[in-house]
Amino acid sequence: MDYSKTSIFDVRELRQELILMMLNEVIEALEFKGYNATNQLVGYLTSGDLKYITTFNNSRKKMAEYDRSEILMALINGYLGK
Repeated sequence: MDYSKTSIFDVRELRQELILMMLNEVIEALEFKGYNATNQLVGYLTSGDLKYITTFNNSRKKMAEYDRSEILMALINGYLGK
């Protein structure tokens, strides 16, 4: 193993990946319960009201762990490939 190179660890990238993984879980839960995931997420992200997110599979709790602005940034960066 080559230990001569220093690895760079980017906490922001890791946090973005965690947010995107969480969103995928929440989307799956919303769809499983019969909701339109896009409409529900837009409702939450624009209003801040967690009632748009199902409690199934701890989805509401998962969403509450992150600030809405962080979620929006992760979505936009993911869309832009950043």
